[in-house]
Amino acid sequence: MDATSRDFPANAVRALGDATLGRALEKLQREFRRDRAAMLARMPEFEALRDAARDIRAAALDDLPALLERFEDNVTARGGQVHWCADAAEARAAILALCRAAGAQSVVKGKSMISEEIGLNDHLEANGVVPVETDLGEYILQLRRETPSHVVMPAIHLNVTQIGDGFRDAHTDRDPHRALDADAILAEARDHLRDRFVTAQVGITGANMLIAETGSIVLVTNEGNGDLVHTLAPVHIVVASIEKVVPTVADALTLVRVLARSATTQEITSYTSIVTGPKRPGDADGPGAFHVVLLDNGRSRLLGGPFRDILRCIRCGACQSLCPVYGAVGGHAYGWVYAGPVGAVLTPALTGIEEARHLPAASTLCGQCEAVCPVRIPLPALLRRWREEAFARALSTATERRLIRLWAQVAARPLVYRPLLRLAVAALTLAARLAGGGGRFRTLPFAGGWTGARDFPAPQGGTFVERWHAARGRGP
Repeated sequence: MDATSRDFPANAVRALGDATLGRALEKLQREFRRDRAAMLARMPEFEALRDAARDIRAAALDDLPALLERFEDNVTARGGQVHWCADAAEARAAILALCRAAGAQSVVKGKSMISEEIGLNDHLEANGVVPVETDLGEYILQLRRETPSHVVMPAIHLNVTQIGDGFRDAHTDRDPHRALDADAILAEARDHLRDRFVTAQVGITGANMLIAETGSIVLVTNEGNGDLVHTLAPVHIVVASIEKVVPTVADALTLVRVLARSATTQEITSYTSIVTGPKRPGDADGPGAFHVVLLDNGRSRLLGGPFRDILRCIRCGACQSLCPVYGAVGGHAYGWVYAGPVGAVLTPALTGIEEARHLPAASTLCGQCEAVCPVRIPLPALLRRWREEAFARALSTATERRLIRLWAQVAARPLVYRPLLRLAVAALTLAARLAGGGGRFRTLPFAGGWTGARDFPAPQGGTFVERWHAARGRGP
């Protein structure tokens, strides 16, 4: 997409007018909420498991340099090689050099958000290497020249008709009038990709985790394409960010237990693979060479700062699947690789708050993201911290800053704030009754940014403070 995080307000307006997107997002959130509740009912120990996962990720960050060195030592001991890359340009150059050394004219790829972050596909294409996405969702997007809209379900914004149109446009050697329902799309993708798996000289995957204890990587997929990518090609390249490392196999398996349940509400994904080095003597299959490209790209800078906790993220996408803002505008509105609450925290950290100041503001701070995060990242607190940073740097408009200062002056004086709030609530309640709007306003003065896309709910039963004290038998 050409849109960027700077364009979030305009992106969001366009997204709100997309009825197809709206239906897809409503379905995602409704079904995810239902399926997650059913999963929790089957696993009463899930909250304790979240605590364990949080502690594993936090401890790994505490010991990150030593764990990464141990990981490299064990990769090397098993015949692999680690390539350290400070930024996206270094990572792209390293991967391209490995592809050229292998004589690769094409590569097959498993799903990887890091490859999206560094713009790998465009770089390979520009240098004469054809990348082929093999995850079905990513393959659909590659045909349409689109980016992922969800960290786990990259094509969630599309319906079957749109996907079928993309296949007809791309696969021009087939009948242009053929019927393409879901089963036909799957069969056509499988048929098209089969030869790519066999003929590619290089396979590129991401990694859900890196295991320091063994120098292994963990791949979690539902389609099996990841296993074909790393076993059939002569060269396997893993591209992963440095915070993915965990100490032991047991730690990785604990995270696997919360990952699938949080991402897709499954007990476990269809394929969970632990990959260790290149093919050994006597192995029936596997690559002849194994390379791990480790990307920093600003993450080490976060370790000692206030946004360190975002590095605990295991990319399950649960925060996206329940966020009311993501549920209204989808992933592309965020303008970069990462969307939803995790994107609203991570994008400013990696690209700069100047580029992404709108994202932390695009949140209701309802707390659902923190409530479902499997590693208990305090996302609302991190969003508020970015808002404070944007305000301190005067990145918002002068009018916005004046209004915030005015509100702060009033809110800091309860004897002024509470009467004004009661007056506003009473006025809105009366206006709602007179308008007969059924407890909501379709338009309001000075609130066009809200009512342009949704109704404004009318107050019901006094202020929060009044109801709080009434519930406890005390006066305000």
